[in-house]
Amino acid sequence: MNIDLENLTIESAHASMKKGEYSARDLASEYLAQIEKKNKELNVYVEVFSDVLAQADISDSMFKNSTATLLTGIPIALKDNMLMQGKVVTCGSKILAGYVASYDSTVVRILKENGAVILGRTNMDEFAMGSSTETSYYGVTRNPYDTSRVPGGSSGGSSAAVAANMALVTLGSDTGGSIRQPAAFCGIVGLKPTYSTISRYGIIALASSLDQVGPFTKNVRDAEILIDTLSVQDNMEATSVKAEDRKVEFANTKKIGIPKKFLTGLAPEVEKNMGMCIITMKSLGYEIVEVDIPLMQYSLAVYYILQPAEASSNLARFDGVRFGLREEGKNLEEVYAKSRGVGFGKETRRRILLGTYVLSHGYYDAYYNKALAMQKEITRELKDVFKNVDFLMMPTTPTPAFKIGEKSDPISMYLSDIFTVPANISGMPAISIPSGLSSEGLPLGMQFMGPHFSEQMLFEVGKKFEEKIGFTPPVLK
Repeated sequence: MNIDLENLTIESAHASMKKGEYSARDLASEYLAQIEKKNKELNVYVEVFSDVLAQADISDSMFKNSTATLLTGIPIALKDNMLMQGKVVTCGSKILAGYVASYDSTVVRILKENGAVILGRTNMDEFAMGSSTETSYYGVTRNPYDTSRVPGGSSGGSSAAVAANMALVTLGSDTGGSIRQPAAFCGIVGLKPTYSTISRYGIIALASSLDQVGPFTKNVRDAEILIDTLSVQDNMEATSVKAEDRKVEFANTKKIGIPKKFLTGLAPEVEKNMGMCIITMKSLGYEIVEVDIPLMQYSLAVYYILQPAEASSNLARFDGVRFGLREEGKNLEEVYAKSRGVGFGKETRRRILLGTYVLSHGYYDAYYNKALAMQKEITRELKDVFKNVDFLMMPTTPTPAFKIGEKSDPISMYLSDIFTVPANISGMPAISIPSGLSSEGLPLGMQFMGPHFSEQMLFEVGKKFEEKIGFTPPVLK
């Protein structure tokens, strides 16, 4: 069977399976064939689950007994930090090699209840620490548009899977841009929802106050479907917000703000693309206004204090004693040192050390408390901006996808997240949508950011932009 995977959407796949044009097993088999064909070169999946076709058979039975939902039979892949009972989950790290999840994360439970077909787990930067998927214990994932380049990170495997037709949709996590940045690099849609809208229960934490699960899709409508399904209040997750408390303060001004002073270091083609997108939004009836958000420039600095601090605490549990890799030593301290020294990669060790330092006696007030105070001020400033404009618009990334190994300097790597971090610092939603190709055929992405709980408004403007921009990525062979 030859299914047009390139143009497939959740709704068109659902309609075809409902009509009996093909089965969930047929669809899953098509994606398995693509994975078999491409994964050796791209290194997207660290594991393809052995029960994919058995899952598809269950989906087919749901169509037969009329219990199917829009996600029934839809092939989806998970970032390798999402627990699925009975399946290995490693967070891209040697220290968790062979660890088997004892329960389902909430997002996996919901996917199972809806009859989705979970294909496997996708590669990622170790413990989500990276912007290129180069820090994974399982090797580098390659960009489907140019295999000499990165797919972005930390959810690079999830992004590349959708771009290369190795999954219809995927889930990733976004702590500082780890959904939107790889989505931009791979020419697809990526959404970071408002903090607390999708449960983090069963997601291996990087920085608990910043982490958020979100979708990778080929179009805005598919992202909307996933968000509508997964955005449920969850008693298993302490920060989960009840539906009635998800109140939107939306200005409804038909104005879009451009933080021009913040947009420095743009590659020429990214800057040109930004200009074209401004013209596009004006043609859609939006007024484009320049906004000044002075404190937003400190978002990256705040992020690289808060994130390592929280990570150093969250990763303390990986000690060679309770689970995961264990290296023997003469005493407990040596077991800790050897297990963590062998199990953690260079970038993870770097951030643990940095986080431990900023939380240590004598530096807690100097760094961590000041970062928390600045976080509140940045959030307040952004809330004030959204009283006067509906959305902020800016490039998702300063450059197109960079070459593998090009950003060996940590600072240059961290700067690739400069435009995505403010949404995590403030907890606000932001979506990256394909906006064109560079002269080298590399995807470019435009980011729209809105006030808390404004996902539905982001979907509306995103669909208009998507339709008007007319960007259709080339078929990836």
